[in-house]
Amino acid sequence: GQIRYSVVEESEVGTVVGNVARDLGLKVEELPGRRLRLGSEESLHHFTVHLDSGTLVLNQQLDRERLCGAAASCVLSVQVVAENPLQLFRLEVEILDLNDNSPSFPTAHRTLRVAESALVATRFPLESAQDPDVGTNAVGSYRLSPNSHFSLDIKQQQDGKLFPELVLERALDREEEPELQLVLTAMDGGIPARSGTALITVLVLDVNDNAPTFDHAMYKVRVPENTPVGALLLRLNATDPDEGPNGETQYSFGVHTSDSVQRLFALDPRSGEVRVNGALDFEESPFYEIYVRAHDRGVPEMEGHCVLQVEVEDTNDNPPEVLLTSLLNPVPEDTPPETVVGLFSIRDRDSGANGDVSLEISPKVPFTIRSLQNHFSLVTRESLDREFISQYIVELIAQDGGFPVLTSTLTLLLNISDVNDNPPHFLQPSYDAFLPENNPPGTLLCTLSASDPDDGDNSRLVYSIESGQVQGAPTSSFVHINPETGNLYAQRSFDFEVLQVLQISVAVRDLGLPPLHANVTVYIFVLDQNDHSPTILHPASDSDVLPPQRVPLSASPGYLVTKVTAVDADAGHNAWLSYRLLPQSTDPSLFHVSLHTGEVWTARAIQDTDVVVQQLLVQVTDNGDPPLSTTATITVTLEETTLEESYKPWDFLAGAKEKPDLTLYLIIALAAVSTVVLATITLLAARCL
Repeated sequence: GQIRYSVVEESEVGTVVGNVARDLGLKVEELPGRRLRLGSEESLHHFTVHLDSGTLVLNQQLDRERLCGAAASCVLSVQVVAENPLQLFRLEVEILDLNDNSPSFPTAHRTLRVAESALVATRFPLESAQDPDVGTNAVGSYRLSPNSHFSLDIKQQQDGKLFPELVLERALDREEEPELQLVLTAMDGGIPARSGTALITVLVLDVNDNAPTFDHAMYKVRVPENTPVGALLLRLNATDPDEGPNGETQYSFGVHTSDSVQRLFALDPRSGEVRVNGALDFEESPFYEIYVRAHDRGVPEMEGHCVLQVEVEDTNDNPPEVLLTSLLNPVPEDTPPETVVGLFSIRDRDSGANGDVSLEISPKVPFTIRSLQNHFSLVTRESLDREFISQYIVELIAQDGGFPVLTSTLTLLLNISDVNDNPPHFLQPSYDAFLPENNPPGTLLCTLSASDPDDGDNSRLVYSIESGQVQGAPTSSFVHINPETGNLYAQRSFDFEVLQVLQISVAVRDLGLPPLHANVTVYIFVLDQNDHSPTILHPASDSDVLPPQRVPLSASPGYLVTKVTAVDADAGHNAWLSYRLLPQSTDPSLFHVSLHTGEVWTARAIQDTDVVVQQLLVQVTDNGDPPLSTTATITVTLEETTLEESYKPWDFLAGAKEKPDLTLYLIIALAAVSTVVLATITLLAARCL
């Protein structure tokens, strides 16, 4: 049920109002973790909650009259909010009245003129005393000082307010007693009782023996609250049978008509017309009583009285209000469905159907509302994804049941906070880098780039080289990556003849908790440079004296003398070799060297004038840029021998077994070329898969 406390006004600051934790079923040790607090500025202004005891105490002295005026009941609504889980509790604190005000009269000294012809039992309304206190502490009784002509009668209004009237008990005689002094005392019902007095001087006047009389002692009228200013409510009529000034009637507000009522209504003193003079508000007051006095111009002046009751009818002139109590903002994107993220309430100052309010939420948002009477909670309806939508505009639309319908909208801007739910992603499935051999250490190979749709530290990326071995050495000794930029650098100078392709694995991770990561393969292709000169395999140059090649004098043109054989440790175009005979040879016209095979042939028939010992300089050049070359020197002797005994074309390979370097170089060259071709085919096949 509803928790309700009470406290006497003017109680000292710190006075305990009640134990909130105990009455709400909360444990005191849990209060700091649940952040128990008051949920409105008004509540914080008057009260505070002690988390060490769970008690609700006064934050300041309360003045009931200032807070609630003359209302019979003074109840303050207190909202208490607890988190983990988020809950809203409503309490009521009743402010009890203290008899701290004495009754007082608006006029301390009043003169009452009464004709000597006044009839016994004639009544004369007096001003009521005012007491800001309520209940038993308000004005409870009146007392009149002893006298021989008047008694005191007390009447009670519909709202319970008392007002006194003098009643003439014995006829007046001006000649006997022209003036009376009376003391009216008002007392409240407090303990101890307080009182206030007013002095009433009664002047006995000569006869104007007919007072104005209204058609009715009470008039009733109903009027909508949106009635415009100046609208006519009623025309009052009072008659006086006297003649002349004694029968001329004028109208005015009676003494019991409050100043606020006189500001809202206008009374024409001559015609008696009552018109609307201010904005009527049903929510402020649905009912007014107007006391009207009609008096003539006789001497003495005679007066009559009536009451006009005005009932104000409600119209739909107040839009509903949506009041936010608590809101979780931003909302983590991993918040599960049906989680409470906000608390709010609605109110409408109108009554009846005009005050019946329905609430709707804007469409196409992952939130919905749950209701309990006029209190609502905003809950998640489905899973959230910051990377898809990072911010929602949520509109809460309140609509009343009046005519015309009035609406109001509360717009909430809900931000979705990030959680680390997306791993990094490289922009390419793999990366290729091409590096010329003999590069300087620190050469930039390529730049790896990855992205992460998360936010903040969850999207900050760090690159690293995965551990591994290449030719028995750690991968990190070959390459280095900048952890922030993803730039991949060579750690050493590469040699194509030693390593043609380097395959490494690069990892990237974010700085979220826990961190997420991804991997990518980088292929580094070492490009051959022309850094090796051709090597002469035949004729071998490892001996000090090379045996001469013998050519018979009878050899015809095209006779095969020998063959120069060479290899190049480079690859591709850099290993393509060409042969030519240098002009520094003894007789370049006698011999011809095949451009591509290196075979040395006689170019013409040998003549008697030819030098017997010929020195041939054969230059072997590769196809690099720039080209590199090596020179082989061959000694040829011209002898008298028969062709059958002459040099055979395949004899240049004789002695290969004695020269194992020839076979070794051929194997190295063939293995290098085969390795490059095989590695290239393997990588292309793997990437196609």
